[in-house]
Amino acid sequence: MSELTITVDHQPDSKDIRTVISHLVEYNNSQTQPDVNDPLAIWVRDSNNTIVAGLVGKTNWEWLYVSHLWVAETLRGQGYGSLMMQKAEETAKERGCGSSYLDTFSFQALGFYQRLGYQIFGVLENFPPGHQRYFLSKKL
Repeated sequence: MSELTITVDHQPDSKDIRTVISHLVEYNNSQTQPDVNDPLAIWVRDSNNTIVAGLVGKTNWEWLYVSHLWVAETLRGQGYGSLMMQKAEETAKERGCGSSYLDTFSFQALGFYQRLGYQIFGVLENFPPGHQRYFLSKKL
């Protein structure tokens, strides 16, 4: 066997990243049903077609994952976040999902997600320093 080397790459090539991911996905697919990621995006646009709020996520393995939810500061507290979450959950159900998960920081929207029925299943303390990162899930 040839000699192996371990290197640290601070600016990895996207092709190298795809190599690792594709091998991991191939292994995962050999152990369970294929990991089909269906993207999901919901936008709130103003009269100029500018995005003023949005939700980004995906559905796979019968779960909805909300990776990002943002509402412009001037629109917060007016129900747009709740409406986008509701639409995402409805879409996920249409795609055959029965559960949802997401994460948020202590300085973001923990109470908002809890009011929507999400429950904490994990916490990273001091991430980022002085804060917590919460992981939440919900049955749809």
